[in-house]
Amino acid sequence: MFTDIAPRYDLMNRLMTLGRDQVWRRTVVQLCNLPRGGRLLDVATGTGDIGYEALKQDATTRVVGMDLTREMMVRGQGKVAGLSFPFAEGDALALPFGDDAFDAATSGFMMRNVTDIRRAFQEQARVVRPGGRVVCLEITLPNTPVFGALFRFYFFKIVPFVGGIITGQRSAYTYLPHSALKFPRPAELASIMTSAGLRDVRYRLAMLGTVAVHWGTK
Repeated sequence: MFTDIAPRYDLMNRLMTLGRDQVWRRTVVQLCNLPRGGRLLDVATGTGDIGYEALKQDATTRVVGMDLTREMMVRGQGKVAGLSFPFAEGDALALPFGDDAFDAATSGFMMRNVTDIRRAFQEQARVVRPGGRVVCLEITLPNTPVFGALFRFYFFKIVPFVGGIITGQRSAYTYLPHSALKFPRPAELASIMTSAGLRDVRYRLAMLGTVAVHWGTK
């Protein structure tokens, strides 16, 4: 599915979020609290937006972007003039890196797509040094009745329609909203992160409660 939507993935992200996804990724990098020259692993990096944002904030950051879909990473290579970092193929549930190898690990809109959320967080915690952070950006469905209904109409009706026009893959943009239905609520996701070995887990909501950023410390 991600192979099929790779050519228009970035464009659809901007359209679906009204361009706000770039702001959220900026927040993700800031919450990593990286030292100068720090090491960052972006899991399910896609076309590398979080990695590029990290380099924009500090060009000395040593970024590795990892994804299961090669075509997404191919699209990301060289897409920002003057910036680059290595991409690697890998599984979020079995990261191909040693213990304590990074100062922080991030993921953007990945956790809805893994078969074992706790295991994914455990793997990210494993490869992060003690005192380092794990930061997760994800969609969450708002609880407020009126806005919640409006958002669901947009997310489940408009997004698949527009996705079908832009990418020719309506089924992919039907799957993506539905992947949020059974995804843990923010407080529950924070508990999963704690059970995975992270401490001081916190989260903040954005975009009227439709997006959540979680972070915790190893």
